[in-house]
Amino acid sequence: MSAFLACDWGTTNLRAWVVGDDGRALRRSEFAELGVSRLQPGEAAKRFVEQVRPAMQAEELPAILCGMAGSTLGWAVVPYEAAPVGLERLAGRLMRVEAPGPAVRIVPGVEAEGVAGAPEVMRGEETQALGWLADDASRGRGRRILCHPGTHAKWIIVEDGEIRRFVTAMTGELFDVLRRHSVLKAESGPADEAAFALGLESAGDGDGLSTRLFTVRTRVVAGGLDPRSAGSYLSGLLIGAEVASAPRLLGLTEPGPVALVGAPKLCALYETALTRRGSAVTRHDGDEAALSGLSALHRLAEKGACA
Repeated sequence: MSAFLACDWGTTNLRAWVVGDDGRALRRSEFAELGVSRLQPGEAAKRFVEQVRPAMQAEELPAILCGMAGSTLGWAVVPYEAAPVGLERLAGRLMRVEAPGPAVRIVPGVEAEGVAGAPEVMRGEETQALGWLADDASRGRGRRILCHPGTHAKWIIVEDGEIRRFVTAMTGELFDVLRRHSVLKAESGPADEAAFALGLESAGDGDGLSTRLFTVRTRVVAGGLDPRSAGSYLSGLLIGAEVASAPRLLGLTEPGPVALVGAPKLCALYETALTRRGSAVTRHDGDEAALSGLSALHRLAEKGACA
C-alpha cells in the first residue's frame, strides 16, 4: 500500500493522519477551526490544499476523506449509499474531487430506513463501523451491535460484514442545548458519579423523556440535588433514556453485547449505562476505527475497486 493522507472531516473538527506504506500512522493532527460548520460555502477545498496538506507535509500524497466533507456543508455532495453496504461497495463509490496534486477521494455516507419509515443517514460513522470490522476478521461473521456515542449517537446493526440498519439519537446535542439554553441550565461543576447514576435510574425505560427531563429542575429546587451536579444528572438521564430505547427501535428485545466505538471518556459513560441494563460491553477507540476504515478503503481503491 502506498503512503496516503487520511482525514475524518466532521462538523466541528478535522482529524488527519499521514499513513506510511507499511500501514502505520506517521503523523496525526487536529484542525478544530476547520470543522465544516465553521467554513464558508466553497471554502473546504481551498483550506485543504492551503492548510491541511502543508501542515501534514502531505502535498505529494493521495488523500481519502470521510465525514461531512461529502455533505452539503463540505467540499462536494457525495450521494448516500443504501444499506446494506460493506467496504467493497463503499470503495467502489468513492468520489474523486477536483484538486491540484494527487487524487483526493471522499467516502460516501450511508442511508437506511429508520424510525416510522423516515430515512436515516450517516457520514463518517460508516467508516468507523467498517474499520472496526476490518480490524478483526471474526467480526465480519454474524450479527454485531455497535454504538457510536457522540453529538448524534448512532446505533448500528452490522451483519456478515455489512451495515444493515441504524438509528440516530441526538443525545449529545440535546445535552448541550438543554444545559445552556433551557430552564434546565446547569452550573459548571466536576463530574458527579452519584448524580449520573441517579439520572440513569430516573431514565426508566426511556419513555416519557420530556416529562422525566423536568426532574432536573425539581431535584435542584425541591429535592436536594446540588446545582453543580445537575449536568451529571442530566447526562445520566439522557444517556439512560437512549440506551433503554434505541435498541428497541432496532427491533432488539434482549440486552446483548454492544461494541462501543468512539471517544474513550464518552464510551465509559455509555458502558456504565449499558452494564446497568445487563448488556456486555467492549470499548474501542473511534480514532483507531476511523483510520482502519480509511486505510481499508484506500487499499481497495489502489486495487481498482473505485474509478
